Amino acid sequence: MNRKRILLVGNFLCSRNGTRSACEDLAERLETAGWSVLTTSHRLNPVQRLAGMISTAWNRRRDYDIAHVDVFSSRAFLWAEAVCQVLRLAGRPYVLTLHGGNLPRFAERRPRRVIRLLRSAAAVTAPSPFMAERMRPYRSDIHVVANGLDLSRTAFSQRHTARPEIVWLRAFQRMYRPWVAAQAFGEVIREFPQARMTMFGPDKGDGSLTRTRRAAQDAGVAGCLHVAGAVPNSEVPRRLAAADIFVNTTAVESFGVSVAEAAALGLCVVTTNAGALPSIWADEREVLMVPPDDSLSLAGAIKRILTEPRLSATLSQGGRRKAETFDWPAVLPRWDRLLTSVIRRGSA
Repeated sequence: MNRKRILLVGNFLCSRNGTRSACEDLAERLETAGWSVLTTSHRLNPVQRLAGMISTAWNRRRDYDIAHVDVFSSRAFLWAEAVCQVLRLAGRPYVLTLHGGNLPRFAERRPRRVIRLLRSAAAVTAPSPFMAERMRPYRSDIHVVANGLDLSRTAFSQRHTARPEIVWLRAFQRMYRPWVAAQAFGEVIREFPQARMTMFGPDKGDGSLTRTRRAAQDAGVAGCLHVAGAVPNSEVPRRLAAADIFVNTTAVESFGVSVAEAAALGLCVVTTNAGALPSIWADEREVLMVPPDDSLSLAGAIKRILTEPRLSATLSQGGRRKAETFDWPAVLPRWDRLLTSVIRRGSA
């Protein structure tokens, strides 16, 4: 077979906003595996981004053999529908990857549209068993292919007796509940006055950052809780590694790359049991799980890590072992086999 050619359709915005998406990592890895990779779109403006996706899919239709399209909920779902319509007109097979913790709820409200899109694809993938299971009513043969991690840039450090250095990394957005971390930290610092927390992430402008600062003020921890803002993807491992405990307060989750990155570094992870997380991580062995929107349970889990050295060592080791299953050398061959099989079926 000649060199395999693929079009990846998603948000390629890392050079613009510093946040790297799963499709950007996949594009880079497929290139290293010998694929000819075409990507779209790199435009920040949503209308221009959609226009770029559609025009590339049509105008460059002779430059790729297969397309891969990211599928999210809400407005982004409409984008996927539009792009896939163009791909069908161009006579190109496509693979869909399902993203976002809100997608299952979106599908419940609009089942016919979701069924129509998913069943039009040559193959559909999901990053977690949870997402695959929730979306199987709309297509039964969904492949589970985890988001890949580059563990070559994550130096593992075993935590034994964890220090009260806590980190949170996510966008300041309502679905991620950042204020819950501030509330929990207020409980932790009562017993561990030397504790410090740093929160990294861009402000999405829905009031969550303001609410988090207010929660820190109300809890009396504004002076020892540092809101550091967005951090470039290349800086994430170093910033996370400075802490010993990682907290994830999300209310929805389809995979949780930040949880996997923290675990890969050896941090002791406390996360909500939202969405896909219980289907990926083992409670008490790889992470500690708490309910969403429960700051007291979150604080209690953090205190356990700080007072139970055996537990912190178990979480550090177990989390790293699980993260290794997401390493690109383990994940990339699955992508290569799936995409190649679609091309071969189309040319048979």
